[in-house]
Amino acid sequence: MKAKITITLKSGVLDPQGKAIEGALSGLGFEGASNVRQGKVIELKLDETDETAARAKAEEMCKKLLANPVMENYAIEVLA
Repeated sequence: MKAKITITLKSGVLDPQGKAIEGALSGLGFEGASNVRQGKVIELKLDETDETAARAKAEEMCKKLLANPVMENYAIEVLA
């Protein structure tokens, strides 16, 4: 199975990269883009054949390494 993990900063955490992207978009003439937040997507293949087991393994990976739960939110999507 495949897992797609989307990690974003929590809403109260400052996002300097998002602000830089917002400024660059404005500088390029793309007006109307505001409150830009950036994140990351991690895709990985798991040996699990059961969706529940795959989700549990991805959840453990997020808690131990992939995400910082103090500053970041994450969403896991398990794909066949």
